[in-house]
Amino acid sequence: MIVNMHEAKTNLSKLIMRLEKGEDIIIAKAGTPVAKLVAYEERPQRVPNKLKGKVHFIEEFDSQDGEIIKLFEGEL
Repeated sequence: MIVNMHEAKTNLSKLIMRLEKGEDIIIAKAGTPVAKLVAYEERPQRVPNKLKGKVHFIEEFDSQDGEIIKLFEGEL
């Protein structure tokens, strides 16, 4: 659904009810879309160190490969 700016300001409550039902709402200014209303989605709380002890890196993870460095620096 596309609504103009004035209509959006006047009918915000009605537009929010339509959002809750899953409808997309585009707000236009002089017929040109300028904004999209989207329903709020609760995101799960991040838990610090959730994967601690579950992810392991090999010892050479940070080591540099000489051949790859030469490729990036154009020495080949």
